[in-house]
Amino acid sequence: MEVKLTQFSHGGGCGCKIAPAVLQKILATMPPGVIPPDLLVGTESSDDAAVYRLNDSQALVATTDFFTPIVDDPYDFGRIAATNALSDVYAMGGTPVLALALVGMPLDKLPLEVIGRILEGGASICREAGIPVAGGHSIDVLEPIYGLVGLGVVHPERVKRNDRAQVGDVLILGKPLGVGILSAALKKGKLTPEGYQTMVRWTTTLNKVGATLAGLDAVHAMTDVTGFGLAGHLLEICRGSQLDARVRFADLPLIDEAVAHVKDGIATGASTRNWAGYGDQVELAPGMDANGWEQKLVTDPQTSGGLLVACAPDQADAVLATFRAAGFAEAAAIGELAPVAGETPRLRLV
Repeated sequence: MEVKLTQFSHGGGCGCKIAPAVLQKILATMPPGVIPPDLLVGTESSDDAAVYRLNDSQALVATTDFFTPIVDDPYDFGRIAATNALSDVYAMGGTPVLALALVGMPLDKLPLEVIGRILEGGASICREAGIPVAGGHSIDVLEPIYGLVGLGVVHPERVKRNDRAQVGDVLILGKPLGVGILSAALKKGKLTPEGYQTMVRWTTTLNKVGATLAGLDAVHAMTDVTGFGLAGHLLEICRGSQLDARVRFADLPLIDEAVAHVKDGIATGASTRNWAGYGDQVELAPGMDANGWEQKLVTDPQTSGGLLVACAPDQADAVLATFRAAGFAEAAAIGELAPVAGETPRLRLV
């Protein structure tokens, strides 16, 4: 029985995240909880994972991520979801140690062998990361949902937060943009086989380099680019660090087929929601349209996107070399950070 997983989901991958403006309103109602002194990273800066100090040399990195299908192939869906979930551990500078599976499936619509293949895909990525799937939880729901709880460890002094960037830091992006656009093209039946392979390649490439970058003093801040797009996650760095960002659009690494599709008007609904949530904090370059293809690319939700690093300018070449030695040949320096020029931090595209 052939099953198209994407027919069950109204969104896919990180494109089904709650819009940033809506999420902000929801979280504003959450009462403050107990904040122990060993909680090194919590919710204060919208960072990628929580970090809790265990002792002088170890801190626990804890995160969870799950979503609805971004592709039809169940094995690929499992791989993509697992890669995306573990990325948050790497984005904090940590090394994963184990995962727990989160599984929600419409049991009356999906054959058990399809569900099994999703879990197999996720387990294959965990093996690549060198960790076990040590447990999990499953429920019967209307839409297929799969993801992981990811647990990792990091030295407390090597934690890479998203709110420690400094004036003059160079911004480096590890993976090309456009995965969300490719997923939208897939649902419309317009994605080429080569485009599909490109999408799967990037969404199943583990951001292991994050653990190496954590050992570089020149790396001041780090996050991964996921559902809020490059602009959204960069603005989190800006707000947390109280800095403006300047990004050179021409230097952004982009997926060629995604550029072709977005110029033909293909984009995700999440891109529109992202822009509605933070577009007033973004200054587009002259000639760019607020509804144009350039805006769609910087707001495009990335599933298992690249690491975004803010590093000392005199060490930018060394950081780029670290990315490329780890297999991220498309990594590029895309801009820099500066003092806030107005009342609030902003992102300027040039």
